[in-house]
Amino acid sequence: MQPVEVRMYAGRAGPVVVLHGGPGAPGSAAGLAAPLAPEFEVWEPLQRRSGVLELTVDRHVADLRAVAPDAATIVGHSWGAMLGLSYAASHPSAVRALALVGCGTYDEASRAEYERRYQARLDDARRARSEELRIAMANTRTDAERDRMLALRGELAGEVQSVDLLPDAEPTMFPADAAGHEQTWQDVLRRQAAGLEPRTFAAITAPVLMIHGDEDPHPGPMIRDALDPHLARLEYVEIARCGHEPWRERHGREPFLSALRAWLRRP
Repeated sequence: MQPVEVRMYAGRAGPVVVLHGGPGAPGSAAGLAAPLAPEFEVWEPLQRRSGVLELTVDRHVADLRAVAPDAATIVGHSWGAMLGLSYAASHPSAVRALALVGCGTYDEASRAEYERRYQARLDDARRARSEELRIAMANTRTDAERDRMLALRGELAGEVQSVDLLPDAEPTMFPADAAGHEQTWQDVLRRQAAGLEPRTFAAITAPVLMIHGDEDPHPGPMIRDALDPHLARLEYVEIARCGHEPWRERHGREPFLSALRAWLRRP
């Protein structure tokens, strides 16, 4: 089986493995990897796309095990944070430390609160645009068009979930993967409904840092409280005036990077 592609960023300390979100948003962690690279050697795995194999959490965990270095520090964003937790639970000795940036939800109450906050941020124009994209996605007939619709929905979500976005220095160069998004997220929900996650995270031995924007619609304190009983060492840092992608935020970028770098430097 062909291993997933890994982009490398040169640096001295590390290695640090950054995991992109989505699911199905390859390349979206580049903006997180780049500012860490002058100090740390950063690895950016581009998660497997849909096609030959059905995409599950276990499939992504196995793919990551095939390419990640031992004793790695993992920094995951959004769904990538959730993948980092699943990976560390499956391979605790392979993870030195784990940082969760804008981590996703682990129960129905958190997802309902996320949806309430997201909807509250939609003005009339964005609400109309959201509905337009929802209908277009439902009516698409080709994989390529579905991928394009997912990317457009992701762009809108990025705006809604932010406070004051900086312009992207470099756009994502990889198409979104709508089928991969659907397959993976349905398996995430199945694992939670079966009680596997977050219960199995008790196997994680590495220290875990959770960094969350205070204005991220993903409810950080609720997600922290769902994870805390299952993690031996969980530290929570909240970044002021900051949304879901802290490295893209005008006010949150430097406090976020300072906090993350300081944590990565710890012995």
